[in-house]
Amino acid sequence: MTGISCKDAKKGQEDKAVELEATSSEKFSLVKDSTKVSFTAYKTTEKVPVGGKFTQINITNAPEGSTALQALNGTTFSIPVSSLFTNDPTGTRDPKILEFFFNVMDNTELISGVFKVSAEDKCSIDVTLNGKTENIPLDHTKTGDNSYSFNGIMNLEAWDASNAVASLNKACEVLHTGSDGVSKTWSEVAVHADVLLQKK
Repeated sequence: MTGISCKDAKKGQEDKAVELEATSSEKFSLVKDSTKVSFTAYKTTEKVPVGGKFTQINITNAPEGSTALQALNGTTFSIPVSSLFTNDPTGTRDPKILEFFFNVMDNTELISGVFKVSAEDKCSIDVTLNGKTENIPLDHTKTGDNSYSFNGIMNLEAWDASNAVASLNKACEVLHTGSDGVSKTWSEVAVHADVLLQKK
């Protein structure tokens, strides 16, 4: 026969309450200098990928959250376009992108944005470019205990950047001409980010 006194039961409840409190008081925050942002643009009708990244990402506000993903909600950032790096061995691609793409748009010294996470852990970013702010939905993958990668598609037409795309295509007309003889620079850009969070 097993006997449990009211006192024992109450103690068990208290222990459980303390355990729950400890769990709910956990806080996560972004490791600011761990954030990496890269992109894939496309050229020619065959949609040949051209990869690149930004070497500087400034996190201007990083709130805390009760989960790693929720800690990203409301994170604001700015990216100097001058930190563009496409690993082009000739050294001519990056200056062309800066001059004939970014410099054609308004207020493009920085790309800025806000990271958003819904209650259902759906993620997106509001990105400000060319004086316009539009949203990019993101797919996310957990890559470690407190690390995630994010992927989305940015259609530059939504930021009224068609003129900038046409300007870049003209500057790179020969290089962006495929086997069909057509020169094409796509408005679609795949964006990727890796982040690391820490538990406090």
